[in-house]
Amino acid sequence: MSESDIRAVPDRPPGAPQLPKGLLKKIVIGAAAVVVILYGSTMFYTVQEQERAAVLTFGKLTGEQTAGLHVKFPYPIQQIVKVPALMTQRIHIGYREEENGKIRSVPEEALMITGDENIVSADAVVEWRVDNVGQYLYNIDKPEVFLQNAAIAAIRSVIGATKLDTAITDGKTEVQLKVKEKLDELNRKYETGIFIQDIKFQDIEPPEGEVQQAFKDVTNAREEKNTKINNARKYENDRIPKARGEAQALIENAEAVKKSRILGAEGDVAKFNAIYAEYRNNPSVTQSRLVLETIEKVFPKAKIFISDSSGDTVKYLPLTDLMRSSQAAGAPKGGTTP
Repeated sequence: MSESDIRAVPDRPPGAPQLPKGLLKKIVIGAAAVVVILYGSTMFYTVQEQERAAVLTFGKLTGEQTAGLHVKFPYPIQQIVKVPALMTQRIHIGYREEENGKIRSVPEEALMITGDENIVSADAVVEWRVDNVGQYLYNIDKPEVFLQNAAIAAIRSVIGATKLDTAITDGKTEVQLKVKEKLDELNRKYETGIFIQDIKFQDIEPPEGEVQQAFKDVTNAREEKNTKINNARKYENDRIPKARGEAQALIENAEAVKKSRILGAEGDVAKFNAIYAEYRNNPSVTQSRLVLETIEKVFPKAKIFISDSSGDTVKYLPLTDLMRSSQAAGAPKGGTTP
């Protein structure tokens, strides 16, 4: 083929559509804009109320963000990892809650040996939340698995140092406190970033069978004992104050009678002393007066006459009438005799 034939060959096949001028440039610009929009949309992120966001710069933790809308450098410069830090979470020890609401026992977690070498079944629930996002994400692998194993180890350690009778009766609260202390100690030691809010035992009891029934009988008897003790204390608290009040009333009455008798005796002594003084001055007159007063007391309605039989004529003194006359004369006009 000659040079003239080569030049005659067209640049594109015949009938091919001709692209408008500048279309290719527009396509490139549009594609670039879409890439920029998609890439730029990764710079914005939202953190929910119960979440905390860890900010990673080139894979290294450089900060944390709280709830709200935030901006970051696009990937791969910065990356965000969200953690439900403020939400209370739970793990179960010794049992699992199925989706249909049924409870499935996990004996390999629940069964353990007490300090007096008895077998006991302990079911518990641990409530926890994330306290340090960085430690939670990067200090341990599978935090929930670690927490479950640590809780089982803490429970076995405390139950293994406690007698069965104590663990299943009034020592359960103390066991819970000791387990929480050990679990807190493990989380601090390994810097897991996990905070234990509470641990509660659902059941601490011997395995099912005759042993369990025997211990239930012991527990019931102990509860009945405590109920009777409380009733006795209530009766005691009710009766003792009343008895003390009655005793105080008797003492006060006795004191009043005592004072009354003392005052009466002192009055009698004073009266006797006064009569004795008069007797010493005029023995005969006082003696006669005492006789007459005694007669008046013995015979209150009798009339008293004093007579003198030394002569032939009987002389008498109507003492009672004279006393009445003198009393009537001495009384105020218009008044009554006392």
